[in-house]
Amino acid sequence: MERKTNIIATIGPATNKKEMLLKMSPYIDMVRLNFSWGTHEGMGEIISLIREISEETGKKISIIQDLSGPRTQEKEGHHFTDGASEILTEKDLNDLVFGVSKDVDYIALSYVGSAADIRDLRSHIKILGANTKVIAKIERKLAVENIESIIDESDAIMIARGDLGLAYPIEEIPFLERKILSSCKKKNKFVIVATEMLLSMVKKDRPTRAEVTDVAFAVTGGASAVMLSEETAKGDYPFETVEILDRIIRNAETHRVL
Repeated sequence: MERKTNIIATIGPATNKKEMLLKMSPYIDMVRLNFSWGTHEGMGEIISLIREISEETGKKISIIQDLSGPRTQEKEGHHFTDGASEILTEKDLNDLVFGVSKDVDYIALSYVGSAADIRDLRSHIKILGANTKVIAKIERKLAVENIESIIDESDAIMIARGDLGLAYPIEEIPFLERKILSSCKKKNKFVIVATEMLLSMVKKDRPTRAEVTDVAFAVTGGASAVMLSEETAKGDYPFETVEILDRIIRNAETHRVL
């Protein structure tokens, strides 16, 4: 039976070769290119590989360009740059020109605060002569407060649980996720659940039971897609991760109330 929930794999050193991408292709529906890292040359090579594999397999694999946004990078991770007045940085605008030139399928906007941020990105895309779909990443309290108008303005929503866990007490994240999933479902809007879906598989060849439950509840809660980050970007078991994620989703979908 065809799987309804999409699998998104972040591409990185563990998965940026044709052999691995081809092996994973039966399980992945979309790829995410994280523009916080890498070069345009390297990203261009990955985009060419994805297109080549799509052509060879006859399976469309959509490409998401994830813009960095105003982030401060530290040894233990990153966070929103306090006091940033613009969501689109100079780097983002430069990366946007590149992404549009490569005809990416989606552009993910980091640290969205309001629907106006989405409109601003769309205006830049239009100036470049494109109509690329926009994903709003929900990572800040301001975005949660403005969630209904952001959902209305965007083509898709990403519940970025990592940064949400910095903005809110971590015990609130499951309920924020549920609330946003419900709002997107009511508006028939594509919604992605991201961050730490099968994080233990960065180093192990099987997930924890808690991770399996997390994925299953995201699917039964109405997720349109679940996204892997470190698991496929730099993990030791990228193929095993997408294969087992496919199994978890397929089983969860048999329990989904539509």
